[in-house]
Amino acid sequence: MRCLALLFGLLVLQQGHCFEFLVEGDWETEMPLKEQHGRFKRGVLTNEEQEDFEAVQGDDITVESYRVESRITSRFCHTTFKSFVVNSGPNAQSIGFHVQIPKRAFITNFTMNVNGVTFVGSVKEKTVARNLYAQARARGKAAGIVRANSQDMETFKAEVHVPSGNRIEFELHYQEMMYRKLGLYEHTLHLQPGRLVPRFQLDVYIYEPNGIASVEVPNTLGEHFTGLAQVTSNKHKAHVVFKPSLKQQRKCDNCTTSALSGIFTVKYDVIRESAAGELHVSDGHFVHFFAPTNLSPLPKNIVFVIDVSGSMWGVKMKQTVEAMQAILDDLTMDDYFSIIDFNHNVRCWSDELVQGSTIQVAEAKKYIQDIKPNGGTNINEALLRAGQILHKAANQGMLNSRSVSMIILVSDGDPTVGEIKLSAIQKNVKKIMREDFSLFSLGIGFDVDYDFLERIATENRGVAQRIYANKDASEQLRRFYSQVSSPLLRKITVLFPEELVVAGKVLPSDGTSLNSFITASSDRLDLSLQTEADYMRLDAELARQQHAFTGFARQMWAYITVNQLLSERSQAPTASRKRKITQRILNLAVEHQFVTPLTALLVESEEANEKLLADSPKDPRKGCCGGSGTVIPERTPMVESPPPWVQLTTTPTPMDNDPHFIIHLPKNNMDVCFNIDSKPGHILNLVSDPGTGVVVNGQLVGSKRVGVEKENVKTYFGTISVFSKLDGIMVTVSTDRIQLTDSKHNHSFSWGATADITQDRVKVSIVKDSQVTVTVDEKIRVMMLLHRVWKKHPTSVDFLGLYIPNSNQYSSKAHGLIGQFGQEPEVRVYNLHQGADPLKKEATMEVKGNKLAVTRGWQKDYRRDKKRGSDIFCWFIHNSGKGFIDGHYTTYIVPRLDSFLQRPL
Repeated sequence: MRCLALLFGLLVLQQGHCFEFLVEGDWETEMPLKEQHGRFKRGVLTNEEQEDFEAVQGDDITVESYRVESRITSRFCHTTFKSFVVNSGPNAQSIGFHVQIPKRAFITNFTMNVNGVTFVGSVKEKTVARNLYAQARARGKAAGIVRANSQDMETFKAEVHVPSGNRIEFELHYQEMMYRKLGLYEHTLHLQPGRLVPRFQLDVYIYEPNGIASVEVPNTLGEHFTGLAQVTSNKHKAHVVFKPSLKQQRKCDNCTTSALSGIFTVKYDVIRESAAGELHVSDGHFVHFFAPTNLSPLPKNIVFVIDVSGSMWGVKMKQTVEAMQAILDDLTMDDYFSIIDFNHNVRCWSDELVQGSTIQVAEAKKYIQDIKPNGGTNINEALLRAGQILHKAANQGMLNSRSVSMIILVSDGDPTVGEIKLSAIQKNVKKIMREDFSLFSLGIGFDVDYDFLERIATENRGVAQRIYANKDASEQLRRFYSQVSSPLLRKITVLFPEELVVAGKVLPSDGTSLNSFITASSDRLDLSLQTEADYMRLDAELARQQHAFTGFARQMWAYITVNQLLSERSQAPTASRKRKITQRILNLAVEHQFVTPLTALLVESEEANEKLLADSPKDPRKGCCGGSGTVIPERTPMVESPPPWVQLTTTPTPMDNDPHFIIHLPKNNMDVCFNIDSKPGHILNLVSDPGTGVVVNGQLVGSKRVGVEKENVKTYFGTISVFSKLDGIMVTVSTDRIQLTDSKHNHSFSWGATADITQDRVKVSIVKDSQVTVTVDEKIRVMMLLHRVWKKHPTSVDFLGLYIPNSNQYSSKAHGLIGQFGQEPEVRVYNLHQGADPLKKEATMEVKGNKLAVTRGWQKDYRRDKKRGSDIFCWFIHNSGKGFIDGHYTTYIVPRLDSFLQRPL
């Protein structure tokens, strides 16, 4: 991850407004300044310093107010820390303003008002900022940087020497993107004012266009503050406020010290109605969130590569073993694995992948437990051996074609044995991994060459993470594994377990909406998903929101792009390529005001005659540039036509409300209609074909009974299922969702997005808010049409229409209310005469040895016009189709949605 932390050293002399700035820190590249002032070491907070951390530091000072405000819109957050402080002592003194911010955040501004002089920040290219800085130094004025590391945070520090009785105002702004982990977005704010504050308030405003599913504020500050955080929310907005009074801040009733010290956490998740994710368009930019749900994890092929060199001795090894014990327990029978441990030698627990069975896992855990660290570090040979194991398994046909293969490397040091040239190791690993496998790197401790581990991971379709060697290192290892070990999709640009975020600019277009298409593969599924967003709708909605972050899409696109470019820069193969990437980073960072490793924050007084400088320094153990490798850079979409979803080319058997059946008899060139007058809850068998192993059933739902007699309740199809016994797959379509179920998993999709899903011989095509077509083996097709009604309608309910083409290739054993007409009966209509209704003729129909009185009428076909439908003229059979269908309609009632007819009719 990228690391940002800044220190301003500022001395305000009591006499007048003369400023002298103190330089501390080092630059990303060498500067002439170091010749004058020597080399400065970067500060690292010890555990004791972390405990003594105070947001506002100084003696005899009064913190009048401390405000924190975060505005989160579509998972992008703008946070402001603001404090008003007075030097209440008799003498001038230094007052410090310290804020801990997430490592992944970009500082965007810092302002101060000191003794009436206002300093405003602006981000500039580092060379430009340094020139201005140097000019200030020439007049005896300067500023500098220092960084402070902690596990997940960086420390921003500003220190100002303030005369007695004077007031100073600090204000810091930073921006970050929320990442979804283990099903939730987590926003953390570090609160340590260090003293009692009369006006302390924290506000977190959340606005999610697609809706908020849940908001929770776990009590991470301790029992002292239980119940003080208040949450109000509706479908799209949430407001969290934390406003402890002076009394509530005190450690005890008579204490003058504050109990407020720790991390304030807000967790939330969003409503995901569309399997194709959320597409938001605002301010000429788009952001697409794709977090697949209800998909079964892909089978995994994992080789664990564990450093057991001497430097891992003690706590590091103990915690690695503890983590591996839990990780191995997570393996399933669908997974295959092996373990390599290495020091100056490389050992394989198994030379080939083995199944994640209980017996194999137990043996692997015993092997891990007996490891004794010693010797050097041969990373190159260990990774090559891991790649060879995976290639061997692939060549022997052991790997499931839909599985995901990965190597997980755990190491704490630099290579010391064998190939030790990092560029050569990087090249070797890339060669053996090709594009077939993913590499995830875990670097333990502060001394690990994290830059190298990150490069080899991101080059090989993986990510890296630093694990801090403290009391919860084993939990950090397990948490990282849980995030990468359940991949849901493959064959997508980036493999990420929780959420894929894509952002880009929108090209000028005459259209009014942007379309997005996603294709990917899951465990047994091939997916094609489509969604769209209106160009103007979100901007209009944001304008009405008081606390929304209106520029979120533009800033999020820049945030994602800069992060990816920083990652690409660290991997640039040539100096020329690196220069081009550097220039793109500079242009974006300056335009969007991000403090990055290549830019600096220049803070100037209103008269622009006093300057402070801060930038993000190089970490020699991490490299100048971070980047998570989990997001995609700028992409310019093309608006395309929808994919060619299945179209029915023959006249189908349509069926909508009540339920009405329209049977087309092509040989007789006529349509026959009948109703089934059954009860809500009954399941009617529509097609039962033991020969092909396909069954189609429909469950009835009744109209609302408000003011309606029980016997007058209308029935509709609320759920229709298509079951393929040979595939073991059932597709269940309701007015709420579409579910695809097999023997192990249940995949759920909404009506909110166009999608194409294929599993084995079963294909499901969803047209957004319109229809679903299920195709089995390209021989049997069933289309269901969604009918939505006004939610407040006194009697009507949402229902499904069913359309089955005559071209379906059933076996001779097919039956059911519709399936029986796969073998068309002989029909003769005669004795045509005027009926009781002058608009409807009556006649006699001979069919299946029966003479039936029929009426010439019409029914609605809603395939082409969902609102009004089109009229289909047909001969209507009375008494629930008696005489036209085999037997009585009650014999077609089955117990379950996957039931075949059990007795011949």
